[in-house]
Amino acid sequence: MIGEAPKARDAMAALSARRFSLIAEVKRSSPSKGDLSSIPSPAKLAKTYSAGGAAVVSVLTEERRFKGSLTDFKEVREVIEIPMLRKDFMVSEYLIKESRAFGADLVLLIVAALDDQELKDFYQLASELGMSSLVEVHDESELERALAINPKIVGVNARNLKTLEVDKGAFRRLLPLIPRDILKVAESGMSSRQDAQLARSSGADAILVGEALVKATNPAELIEEFLSCGNEK
Repeated sequence: MIGEAPKARDAMAALSARRFSLIAEVKRSSPSKGDLSSIPSPAKLAKTYSAGGAAVVSVLTEERRFKGSLTDFKEVREVIEIPMLRKDFMVSEYLIKESRAFGADLVLLIVAALDDQELKDFYQLASELGMSSLVEVHDESELERALAINPKIVGVNARNLKTLEVDKGAFRRLLPLIPRDILKVAESGMSSRQDAQLARSSGADAILVGEALVKATNPAELIEEFLSCGNEK
């Protein structure tokens, strides 16, 4: 039986607190790269992310392709106070409600995986439950569909879902097309400060980083390096 979670944290406010922010991901594996890190303690890693300046912690809960779990999510939720994104394929109302029950403050809505009615309904349900939604797009047509529901946060994923290849040109093409009042997140392909600079110069307000952080010797130091390109004094 899923219990009732405390009131959701404000992910939008957390991501807007600095000129440039970062979503740090707990990610063991990916379809494109295979195993990335064993991550013996997701909680310890997430605490490092939080201490390092991450605005939001994302936890993969999809098991088959990403080797994640709701157990990982629960362990992280118990040790950090900042907002959390449940990174999984939201394909039913049950999953939205389950995410909130486990303490998620932000859910992922992948436009390519949903029809227009599902996108609208899931976004509305997440909002009613107090959560924010990261509405993810890969091309112009998906962006047009995303904007139709008046989202507050849009993510541009540079990874092609079919080929799994990363085209960072997607940031230059799509981010400038997103209205200024929407918070813009650049996803995939973030391995260096230069990548963060590219995203920032294309209009990103935040970046989502997974692989580089789970493989880093010092994740907190790398977070600081990523953020430095958008928060200069």
